[in-house]
Amino acid sequence: MSVNNKITNTSAEACTHLTIKKLISESYIWDSFLQTTLNSCFTQAWSWADFKELEGYKTFRYGLFLNKQLVGGCIFYLYPHSSKANLLIAPGGPILPKQCPEQGLHLLLEIATVIAKEMGAIALRIEPLWAQKLNCVTGFVRAPADMLPSETLLIDLCLPESKILAGMKPKGRYNLRLSWRYGVETEFRNDSQVIPLFYDLFWETVQRQQFFGEPYGFFINLCQTLFPVNMAEIGLASWHGEILAAILVVYWGNHATYLYGGRSLNHPEVMANYALHFRAMQRAKTRGCQFYDFYGFTSDSDHTYAKFSQFKSQFGGESITTIGAYDYFFYDQLADTLINLFQNVAGNHK
Repeated sequence: MSVNNKITNTSAEACTHLTIKKLISESYIWDSFLQTTLNSCFTQAWSWADFKELEGYKTFRYGLFLNKQLVGGCIFYLYPHSSKANLLIAPGGPILPKQCPEQGLHLLLEIATVIAKEMGAIALRIEPLWAQKLNCVTGFVRAPADMLPSETLLIDLCLPESKILAGMKPKGRYNLRLSWRYGVETEFRNDSQVIPLFYDLFWETVQRQQFFGEPYGFFINLCQTLFPVNMAEIGLASWHGEILAAILVVYWGNHATYLYGGRSLNHPEVMANYALHFRAMQRAKTRGCQFYDFYGFTSDSDHTYAKFSQFKSQFGGESITTIGAYDYFFYDQLADTLINLFQNVAGNHK
């Protein structure tokens, strides 16, 4: 199937010719478009795709063009498995043209079907950051697991600093001012020497709280890809020369996202984490970001995010929920995969 198929849109006069094209070297065009698009996500950024390739993923980058102007598209990812079914994923995507979302999704699904056949994927999992599922998304079913947090906490950085402070919970505001009185110092860096300083605290927190933590090489790949394009930096909070807290912030469009973090149990009385996050908000505001995204939040006290969320809620903000992930199954590929699986099982029992 050609990747430059054209369709005629009779229902929307603006969509006379919508085309799809594989993106090869159009990184600037793609990122420029995406950063000015509502509900875009850093996981659809060109450099993020470069990072995922270092992690072993295959990436497939496609743009939707209307009269030669980029109006949508998607970066698909696939981690190839030789021993089990593969899944084609689009975290934070697709980005559909507002003029004709149905036609855009149709073209992207055609491409996804071709990729699935070539790579042995049984389904496409999408996760656009929409508040509501669009009517054009038919044939998709709710996925058993999300790729991104479907609920997050946003701090409005367009507000004056005095109102951001006023919007915090009293305990959070008190702890922040306490960190200032203790003289907690913060710095933000994007050099490779800061990665082990961050990881020491990150891994200490992983072991203490017993959640899954990415290996050191993951952060080497992430930082060495995102640092040069000014898309991420690491923040450190210190007291009397001892690093007590560290965070990794990703910048994309009008969002600054707190993606990873860790803290020491030493000197909890100085509230280093509060000083660090508030300084991160100030930096994000200076960079022109409109929101500080705490990336993962819940009001459910039984949720695995509950403890993290209790801390995040001290900064105020607004909880935002998106539709989560949805799956579209390629049934021909699914049938072939099941047949091969049964044949392998039968062969192993001979």
